[in-house]
Amino acid sequence: GLSYDADFLVIAGGAGGARPVGGGGGGGGAGGYRNSFNNETSGGGGSSESAASLTVGTAYTVTVGGGGAAGSGDGSGNSGTDGVASSIAGSDITDITTVGGGGSGRVNSAGNDGGSGGGGGHNDNDGGAGTANQGFAGGRGQVSMNGGGGGGGAGAVGANTPATTTGGAGGAGLASSITGSAVTRGGGGGGASNTTAGAGGSGGGGAATANGTATAGTTNTGGGGGGAYSGGTAAAGGSGVVVLRVPTIRYTGTTTGSPTVSTSGDDTIMLFNSSGSYTA
Repeated sequence: GLSYDADFLVIAGGAGGARPVGGGGGGGGAGGYRNSFNNETSGGGGSSESAASLTVGTAYTVTVGGGGAAGSGDGSGNSGTDGVASSIAGSDITDITTVGGGGSGRVNSAGNDGGSGGGGGHNDNDGGAGTANQGFAGGRGQVSMNGGGGGGGAGAVGANTPATTTGGAGGAGLASSITGSAVTRGGGGGGASNTTAGAGGSGGGGAATANGTATAGTTNTGGGGGGAYSGGTAAAGGSGVVVLRVPTIRYTGTTTGSPTVSTSGDDTIMLFNSSGSYTA
């Protein structure tokens, strides 16, 4: 049947930060980031992808993943929870799926692998690995530094704990102009220490805290949540987002999930902040 190309940006939910007992928790990894628009890069240093080919009359399901929960401070503390996958799926395409951000590590715990990896917890624990063409690894939490590593971002690795009593910063996100103006998304969450908390990565990554409340990943950016030190409260990751950009002459207007619809040049853009569908 007749088909036309659609550019896409698919970002999974970011992971939550860790709240350990007796040390600094890592920052949550950003959600996986895949992009086909205008030769902009995908996450993890990946190239821009080919546009999706949509068949007229076919319904495509859009899933927007939620952010992962923050770790609580029970017992020896808890690691952050992984973010949830986002995707565009249809009967005639290979599903465009992104991996949720990797949960951050508590004391004596590595960060989880994910779209971008979670930051490692205090006591010489590595950050989690990112997924190829989606995001970067989390940073290492080092015993002599008393802090957690930063969560990986779509555009950069999370920082290792850089100095005594300082947590690692979250990795930077990536900017995309698929909606008509540049927006940065996919930042990693900051790792915590007992004095100077790691900053969140640009693009929605949440800052860590020493003894207060960390900052959550920004909603609909896939940003990772900030970690906490023993006395603080860690934060959840931000939900993901899916953007579809099609030629206005082909746009059908048949959607569910109430995407925000706008135009730029000769194209119509659907911004899905929650799950829905588009019929081509």
